[in-house]
Amino acid sequence: MFGFIKKTFNKIYEQVTSKIKGLFSRSSIDTETLHELEKILLSADTGYSTTRMIIDKLSKSHQSGHLNSGVQLHEQLKKILIEVLQTNHPYKDSSIFLLVGINGSGKTTCAAKLAARCKNLGKRVLLVGADTFRAAATAQLKVWADRIGVPIIEGQTGQDPASVIFAGCQKYKAENFDVLIIDTAGRLQTKINLMHELEKIRKVIGKQLPDAQVTTLLTIDSMLGQNSLDQARLFHESTPLDGIILTKLDSTAKGGIIFAVSHELHVPVAYISTGESIDTFAPFDPVIFIDDLLA
Repeated sequence: MFGFIKKTFNKIYEQVTSKIKGLFSRSSIDTETLHELEKILLSADTGYSTTRMIIDKLSKSHQSGHLNSGVQLHEQLKKILIEVLQTNHPYKDSSIFLLVGINGSGKTTCAAKLAARCKNLGKRVLLVGADTFRAAATAQLKVWADRIGVPIIEGQTGQDPASVIFAGCQKYKAENFDVLIIDTAGRLQTKINLMHELEKIRKVIGKQLPDAQVTTLLTIDSMLGQNSLDQARLFHESTPLDGIILTKLDSTAKGGIIFAVSHELHVPVAYISTGESIDTFAPFDPVIFIDDLLA
């Protein structure tokens, strides 16, 4: 399952990890070593706040005499990075998924990939194409639905997304589906508009499926670096996020945004996605990720 993830991150972090491993091989550690590590983390889009927290912890350990070698640096950095990714509320799957994110973040493709994953787990899945503001979105999702063999409720261009979601909830209840996956509009114009739209959608789901747990997943483009963090912050302020789907991980992405989102927003990374293939999508495991990163 994690084969494509490891291969992808090997490309993304090839230069970053080679520099970090150079630090691990040192027999002694000094403040200059920590400055070098700081530069490496910042170059990987880890973000100033998160990088500063990591370096501060390592500096305190160094000053107290508990960090003196490259081996100890490896052990302590690994522990800190895992702690960053293991947030206070670990991600958990549910039966209702609401996918949010800006246009171009890979949201519609991820809705299809998530549907395929749930179907492969033996679940009866219903897709809802509620991105009615982008003409190609529903058509794109319909192609995916046909390809993976799951039914879809399609919205028409310009239709009120809430009415499409209402129809999806009705079908979900009437035909006893196991999983409902809703692809929402990818507009990001103002915070007020975003809040109103998401509140309306949640009210519809709440009325139709009052006992259901709704999992809201935000897709963010890993190639956008700190801009992705800004997007995540805006969405998180507008609606509580349960998890992040990090998309478009290729050789041009730096990937450090994983740590920034986890540390600053306390939102877990739920899934990793890259490419257009339906099988390039998998749950994110912090321990496996850090083991591969610092191996």
